[in-house]
Amino acid sequence: MLTKRKIAFTLAEVLITLGIIGIVASLTIPTLMQKHNNKVVETRLKKFYSTINQAVRLSEADNGDKIYWYQDINNIDYDNEGNPINGSSIVEKWWKKYMAPYIKTVDIKYDSVGRPIFIFVDGSSLKAEQINNMRDWRYYVGNPDKCISKDQYGGIGKCSFYFIFMPGGYGAIDSSEETWGYHINKGFEPYKFDWHGNRDELFNGTYGCRENNMYAYYCTALIQLNDWKIPDDYPFKVNY
Repeated sequence: MLTKRKIAFTLAEVLITLGIIGIVASLTIPTLMQKHNNKVVETRLKKFYSTINQAVRLSEADNGDKIYWYQDINNIDYDNEGNPINGSSIVEKWWKKYMAPYIKTVDIKYDSVGRPIFIFVDGSSLKAEQINNMRDWRYYVGNPDKCISKDQYGGIGKCSFYFIFMPGGYGAIDSSEETWGYHINKGFEPYKFDWHGNRDELFNGTYGCRENNMYAYYCTALIQLNDWKIPDDYPFKVNY
């Protein structure tokens, strides 16, 4: 009489199998997560660039040439104890008049010195980086508080990316084509101040996208140059 043989795994075989699965997972999951992070950053950067410049064009239709409604000033009022008065920034007032009607802003937060951070529908945000002008803008792919706490440089090139909006030039100090040519009479563009068109300079210049550079502002331009895709030789792991 034939009997069915029961196939069973020993505890050792089960543990070995689980160990192999764990090793494979430890090798593949970080790669998959980084690919996901890359995709989110790429998508949001490209979307922001398109959306913000569409807003500029729509604002021009109602307010005239951007050169004339662009401002290169900012000021924040402080109380008697030296604390910033949220809502007093010229940037915020300018944004509400010239940009907010054309790009949906779901909330406004403030940093420690009173600079407004404009929150968008997808959770990304934008902040004018200076307290005395509004040329330099930092775009946060995700939560700005989370991004700022990432490292000593506030996640530049990782979860925050620099843009310049300066269509009218820098004025009397320096408005030369050589230094500002990528920004004069343009909309919001990736930070390209003093860039001369050389890709290598995007890594090695003063504002080069490289480790341990607190001014790694060219990272945005490097991604744009690669059709808004994180290039293979990108020096950072992006996140949001």
